[in-house]
Amino acid sequence: MTAAAAPLSRGNTRVKQARALARRSARADRRLFLAEGPKAVAEALTVPACVVEVFATAEAAPTYAGLAAASPRWTVVADDALASLSGTVHPQGVVAVCRFLDRPLAEVLAPTVAPGLVAVCADVRDPGNAGTVIRCADAAGADAVVLAGHSVDPYNPKTVRATVGSLFHLPLAVTPDPAAAVHAAHGAGLTVLAADGSGEVDLDDALDTGLLARPTAWLFGNEAWGLPTDLAALADHRVRIPLHGRAESLNLATAAAVCLYASARARR
Repeated sequence: MTAAAAPLSRGNTRVKQARALARRSARADRRLFLAEGPKAVAEALTVPACVVEVFATAEAAPTYAGLAAASPRWTVVADDALASLSGTVHPQGVVAVCRFLDRPLAEVLAPTVAPGLVAVCADVRDPGNAGTVIRCADAAGADAVVLAGHSVDPYNPKTVRATVGSLFHLPLAVTPDPAAAVHAAHGAGLTVLAADGSGEVDLDDALDTGLLARPTAWLFGNEAWGLPTDLAALADHRVRIPLHGRAESLNLATAAAVCLYASARARR
């Protein structure tokens, strides 16, 4: 758009179409989602053909000139229009419309890819937990994340924010069948370790004996009820994190971070 053009209003058709992406059904139909904030937009722009359009306020536009130069379409909108696209109390002035990033499970866990570390989430419902697991997997150097079963939509705005840009860094697969994810992991040559508070293997022992040095897929369950017995039984081992204090358990995302970093240490 030219410098003289007026910012698009909240009622503009393109703005309304972008706002509709707050609904999962609209995201699924169009295979588009919103990434909010300069960090998320910058990371999205590093993925070829991911960004469709970036909306920014007139005040934010000069601050993010570098993003504007890299964007395929940079559109200045009114403040209330940008606020209508934001899921935060204090919008950061820039929101990107992005194409879906997930790839088929068979592609992400193909034997030819030879992944060394993968996080598989089964029925993880909380957007913040799912996003944090993706972020932790990225930080630990994992090769992929799989969201399986009735897990939260990875393109939920809260999930996207919780990844802090990591959503754009590593391969992602979504599958309705957690068992299929375990079988695909085995097919890719991965040892599947189920994170289970009552597991027969202690995480420290797994590290000391070299179990974690193998190519590994960590299997994480639902925040409230963990892994179903039949799904946990498909894993090669069920691993518990030792609790040395009086806490009954760890938050899912915290447990995932501990397990993934234990594997990262063993691999290095």
